[in-house]
Amino acid sequence: MSLEDLRRQIDAIDTGIIRLLNERADIVHEIGVIKKRDGLEIYAPEREEKLLRSLVAKGEGGRLPEESIRAIYREIMSAALALEEDLKIAYLGPPGTWTHQAAIRKFGHSVKYLPQPGFAEVFEQVERRAADYGVVPIENSTEGAVRDMFRLFAKHSLKICADVPLPVEICLMAQGGLGAVRRVFGHPSNLAAARRWLGRELPDCEIVEAASSSHAAAEALADPAAAAVGSPVAAETAGLRLLATRIEDERTVARFSVVGRRPSPPTGSDLTLMAVSGAEIGGAVAETLRLLLSHGVETVRIDAHEAGPEEAPDPGHRVIVRLEVAGHADLPPVSDAVSALRREGRGVTVFGSYPRPMLEGGGGD
Repeated sequence: MSLEDLRRQIDAIDTGIIRLLNERADIVHEIGVIKKRDGLEIYAPEREEKLLRSLVAKGEGGRLPEESIRAIYREIMSAALALEEDLKIAYLGPPGTWTHQAAIRKFGHSVKYLPQPGFAEVFEQVERRAADYGVVPIENSTEGAVRDMFRLFAKHSLKICADVPLPVEICLMAQGGLGAVRRVFGHPSNLAAARRWLGRELPDCEIVEAASSSHAAAEALADPAAAAVGSPVAAETAGLRLLATRIEDERTVARFSVVGRRPSPPTGSDLTLMAVSGAEIGGAVAETLRLLLSHGVETVRIDAHEAGPEEAPDPGHRVIVRLEVAGHADLPPVSDAVSALRREGRGVTVFGSYPRPMLEGGGGD
């Protein structure tokens, strides 16, 4: 078969894909009419994750890997959301940060993004309905003090409704080619994460710290002899060329949370993030784990720290134990364990339940 024959086949397939996408958009519109009539949320994270898992399963054995299937359908669903409603997503900015990258990974390119200067502003935008959802870093990030973010749940009625694991893939970006680079700008954590690569590939370049990926990209945009390290979305936003990708010395995954005004309903495969207060670290951790185990609750992650003045619900509770557990807070055994903890006099804050994410492929800003 000739090259032209193959291209004609692709053209025919593309024509069919466009027709089917338009048919899909018509059905999505009908669903949107019903949701608006019944006062339901346009975006449903629990339905999205179920759909993506189903599509990945259907694609097993084909040439498209899971990450590609998810990326393609994320943009299809993003375009559908944009058709139904001007969906607005607040995130911890500025543009080009890892939180921005995580927001796009979750919601695609077709929705409207609202960068915010701090955690409090993200929460306020969502609570005031200026934004539909917010995206904030929750683990392994230097985009602000993540611990401070948890205090905001006491002031706002928002809940975590989705989790976004983001493989941290650091890139080198510039206006021109690698040979023109004389200095490299980057956030300190990004520079540190790519230290070995930079030392090996650009040993004679000046290394200059910047406040964020977007600031580093701005320096590279202003100086033909400069490059920046940071997120792929920083290069996309600034219009810079990607000279190298995945230059980080070790593969890491940062986690981000989607916060909304309504909790995510159970899906059958959920996680719950909560905090339990206690008197002292060793006892609080051991007693909490004991009670969870007695109720058949699996603990996925746990950490503990001394409580600040705004964190402790009781003067005698000097420790906060933060846990991620398997299951949904509205259903046993998690709901039973939460009730038991409270009966024992513990302060329990449930930050939210959300579909258990599937990690795609392999931050700090």
